[in-house]
Amino acid sequence: MSKWETVKLGDMLEFQRGFDITQAQQLSGNIPIVSSSGITSHHNVAKAKAPGIVIGRKGTLGQVHHIKTDYWPHDTTLWIKNFKGNDPAYLYYFLQLMHFESFDAGASNPTLNRNHIHKLTVQRPPFPIQRKIAAILSAYDDLIENNTRRIALLEKMAEEVYREWFVRLRFPDYERVPVHHGIPDGWERASIETLCEDIRDGIKTKDLSADMKYIGLEHIPRKSMLLREWESAASVESDKFRFIEGDILFGKIRPYLHKVSMAHFSGVCSSDTIVIRATRELYRGYIFFLVYSEAFVDLATIACKGSQMPRADWDFLKQLKVIVPPIELLESYERIFIANYQLMGRLGEAKEKFKASRDMLLSRLLSGKVEVENLEIAFPVGMQGAE
Repeated sequence: MSKWETVKLGDMLEFQRGFDITQAQQLSGNIPIVSSSGITSHHNVAKAKAPGIVIGRKGTLGQVHHIKTDYWPHDTTLWIKNFKGNDPAYLYYFLQLMHFESFDAGASNPTLNRNHIHKLTVQRPPFPIQRKIAAILSAYDDLIENNTRRIALLEKMAEEVYREWFVRLRFPDYERVPVHHGIPDGWERASIETLCEDIRDGIKTKDLSADMKYIGLEHIPRKSMLLREWESAASVESDKFRFIEGDILFGKIRPYLHKVSMAHFSGVCSSDTIVIRATRELYRGYIFFLVYSEAFVDLATIACKGSQMPRADWDFLKQLKVIVPPIELLESYERIFIANYQLMGRLGEAKEKFKASRDMLLSRLLSGKVEVENLEIAFPVGMQGAE
């Protein structure tokens, strides 16, 4: 820490308020427009050059976004106009520990004042140490991103097989199976409730344990099979529903948000979640993509109850008729689906461990508690030669 110096934040960087983009200026393209909550859209105009570090100025305060392409920062943001000789990747990690949400200067709408935060006193390491810290943390982020890509690929593969077999009807040996009125021989029509059921296994707050995982609607990702985040049930203040591994969690409120995921662990969830459980294990993959489909989500949206807070109506949805393939075909698909999904779950768990390790190192590295000056580090390609 002897080589670190005490400076003002404004000595390390210069924040600029984001540009406000008018409708007339928005053109279709791939340049990201960054708001306080992250990338909100893409257009083919840009004001700022990469690399970019952007934080929320209004509404969502202090969230830090690293932009690796040219971009246009929206008026709800602050962006780094001048890095003042500091490593951009280091500043991205450094700003995550600043807790800018504590510096709200707005009377009613949460707002950051750049002139105020420029005056904050901080510790700055020499540039070579900045690069080493950024390289270590970037290695963890690369592992996290790699797992994210692998999960997305496995998810796409499982869905593509489902669509090929059960939507396009190109299942194994389909050429030998006659089709009458759109239904292959050996298939039958049945209501959804014959394949799955709505589980309402309630649990009282007093019976929740701290080691239980809790899934609120905010934790169910949009258009993603795998749950990515959760919290401890110790923070829960009302009765919930139990779910087990393999259950489908369908966000009941505003179903058009398409919050449908399969649990790869057991836990408890919000009572505003429909817990769907296959009546037979071999139905799990088939029923998942059935309720995950755009068509089913659209039907759930149309049949909603309530105007202020529309909710999906399972009593209506469970009566919908679907075509059901033969047992042998479902068994074949289930083997593919479960193998993919179990691998996705393991990758997801590994990703969470990488995140936990990175977050633990983040504060220790940026406070100087873990010294890196004498470490030999192999810099990634993007950081090589930037002395």
